[in-house]
Amino acid sequence: MVVAVKRGTATRGQVARKLAGVDTIEVKVTIPDALIDTALNRYKLTIDNDEERYVYFFDTPNLDLFKAGMIARARRIVDDQDDSTVKFRPVVPSEVPTDWRQFAGFKLEADASESGVVKSASLTMPVERGLIKQVIAGKKTIAKLFTKEQEDFLASIGKQHIDYSNLSVLGPLQAHRWKFEDPACPWRMTAELWKRQDGERLMEISIKTPVVQAAAAIAGFMAFLAEVGAEQDLGQQTKTRWALFHHAEQLRKNETQAEPLRKSKPVGDGE
Repeated sequence: MVVAVKRGTATRGQVARKLAGVDTIEVKVTIPDALIDTALNRYKLTIDNDEERYVYFFDTPNLDLFKAGMIARARRIVDDQDDSTVKFRPVVPSEVPTDWRQFAGFKLEADASESGVVKSASLTMPVERGLIKQVIAGKKTIAKLFTKEQEDFLASIGKQHIDYSNLSVLGPLQAHRWKFEDPACPWRMTAELWKRQDGERLMEISIKTPVVQAAAAIAGFMAFLAEVGAEQDLGQQTKTRWALFHHAEQLRKNETQAEPLRKSKPVGDGE
């Protein structure tokens, strides 16, 4: 079979232009629920060899942060360091101050999927063990999970400020994460399986490479997945969007149900 491939000026530098300024690219593909168990069995991915996490997002019921390009998240990682992350996307890499590179948790990267490439900047900081549980239980405020550096980061990158007092907890998502290899794939893969409280699942398989390998990685990884029969989820929902929209809808429903009760509550006599 002969495949016609565009060459020369028609394609020169097209991927490099899209990724200019970022350090790494992560190529992500979501797997349909019907194929999740097949993928787990193929690579012998079980709860005995995973990294278990509990992921919490923080936003308003109307997802005001998400709509403004911001994500605020905390992760409780079993037997490892808990952390929190603030992310802004999309970004123009040349406009991100280089001073942020001094932080180990800083990332300037691109996420690639069938729907395109999105550049983001994020800052992850460690969280004291036990603090996430205290925040979720209402014993500490959400603001305690995020540092002044993270607040300055959002102000610097996106000219945004988060009013944590207006945010609600969205989650948790139970997550299982594995790193594994396949002889037919030149890149080490990461699989992440997220489970919502309603029982729905979403699985994402990804690779991360230097930008100089981006063109080969995008095409090669997609071809590898097709070869092993790992169909892509045509919806191509990202894990974050899939989680946020579900939990935000639940928040709105809860508020709607509570409103009649607040209105019908009798006025006190001042005692």
